[in-house]
Amino acid sequence: METDYLIVGAGAVGLSFADTLIEQDPDCHITFVDKHAKPGGHWNDAYGFVALHQPSATYGVNSLPFPHEHIDTHGPNKGLRALASGAEVLAYFETVMNSQLLPTGRVSYLPSTAFEGMDGDRIATVRALFSGKESRIKVRRKLVDATFYQTSVPSTHKRQFDVADGVEVVPPGDLPRLWQRGTDQPKHYVILGAGKTAMDTGVWLIQQGIDPAAISWVRPRESWIWNREYTQPGEENLEKIVGMQIAILEAAGEAQDGAELMGMLGQQGYYLRIDESVEPEMYHFATISQGEVDILRRIENVIRNGRVTAIEPGKLVFADNEVDVPEGALFIDCTARAVPITAGRDDRPVFDGDTILLQPLHVPAVVFSAALAAFLEVNFDNDDERNALARPGPLTDTPSTFPYAHLVTMMNRGAWSQNEAIGRWFATSRLDFTGPTVAKLAAENSPRLAIFAKFQKAARKHMPDIVRLGMQAKAIHDAR
Repeated sequence: METDYLIVGAGAVGLSFADTLIEQDPDCHITFVDKHAKPGGHWNDAYGFVALHQPSATYGVNSLPFPHEHIDTHGPNKGLRALASGAEVLAYFETVMNSQLLPTGRVSYLPSTAFEGMDGDRIATVRALFSGKESRIKVRRKLVDATFYQTSVPSTHKRQFDVADGVEVVPPGDLPRLWQRGTDQPKHYVILGAGKTAMDTGVWLIQQGIDPAAISWVRPRESWIWNREYTQPGEENLEKIVGMQIAILEAAGEAQDGAELMGMLGQQGYYLRIDESVEPEMYHFATISQGEVDILRRIENVIRNGRVTAIEPGKLVFADNEVDVPEGALFIDCTARAVPITAGRDDRPVFDGDTILLQPLHVPAVVFSAALAAFLEVNFDNDDERNALARPGPLTDTPSTFPYAHLVTMMNRGAWSQNEAIGRWFATSRLDFTGPTVAKLAAENSPRLAIFAKFQKAARKHMPDIVRLGMQAKAIHDAR
């Protein structure tokens, strides 16, 4: 077999890159190799009640909107754009592969297949997982690594604690099947983990009628969470989106470090936290609605003793102490880290000769970043030009390191704003929060664009403060 671009990974990132590459380069051929049996990456392994954190209007690939876009009229997400369920996301990516990419005749797809490596003659070896058969693929142009994020979900990660005999520990994906146990239901539930998966699990349990008093929640760290109200795309939300960016700039002028910056933004409602009496030590770019936070605050039995090292019947074991829990409790493992910290330390460029390593260029908009990388690949002449417009943003995970990610994103967007070709592409990109809206308002000569003058004024005044906080945060990030 031969191909121009061999893409390792047919998840959201790889598909977004391929979608734009096919559109921008009408002559190229792409081959996907992926371990999953269906496109969609980690969505194949996620828990059944998972949903997008963000509105689907800015997720997926540029060429295909999600089929259903509406405003929720009930539930904790009321008044905001609906969140696509995991099943809807998987169906969407299957449509992208089967109805958008493969029909071009310029895309090949090898599911249930592992990438084994590439030799010096640009011959890749791949192995079919079920048969073990090996095949060779001649790569005429580039290898595209879409596995940088190494996304882990509870059903696939390796537990970092011991479990004694007689203790029942399940991933959240097992919860919807509890009905099969009939009347033999758990009398108590213990959620392990403080991230978005744990939050989703807490909301799901309470929505299923579980008494919050029957839930214990092990939260080693409190987290800042992006208020979903300020992630809403579309013309009607322009002032909120740009207003948040102005607020970050103005807060940077007063804050002494990242934690103080995040705290100031939290006071203004841009970020939320479940327990307002505890200083958050974590920030993973998760988003949430105020309605979900209100539900989670009903869980009052919160255990803050650090990470669990072992679970024994009726007992949680920590590094320095033990905590009793009801006998026969069901423990729900939500401790998988979506993106390992090692990925955040990776300092390789996106474009490196005959290899493209897809990384976040606008943190945390990973599918937008992948689509932009494809645009840069086709429309710029060499890696120096491409990498000057594609500085990878670090996957920071704490309030103290957040300004580093924000600094890189602002630097990238500043460079993009000076390039006419990128600007024209933004105007048609559904994955960019403001591009199509700005293009439409500019064509109408709308006075609403005046808010960008306010942003530019704040940027001129406070960009030195963003740099100050960003470099301070970089030093902390690099030392981890």
